[in-house]
Amino acid sequence: MYTLDIEKRCSCVKKDEELVLPLAFENKEEAELKALKLVNHMNANYCKKHRFYVTEEGEKLTIRVELACPKEI
Repeated sequence: MYTLDIEKRCSCVKKDEELVLPLAFENKEEAELKALKLVNHMNANYCKKHRFYVTEEGEKLTIRVELACPKEI
């Protein structure tokens, strides 16, 4: 059983009523696909003050938050 959760819940995550975590998956591929879709959605649609990325430890996938996002030039 694979799980997907988020490390820190910034205000953007807390405001997203559709985001329900943690989630459980029967296989790694499903968990990875959902994690990547969520991270892409978060990076594209949230405030852009942070960046989201996924890490994996055994059967646990975690969406992590980089709180200080570098400014683009």
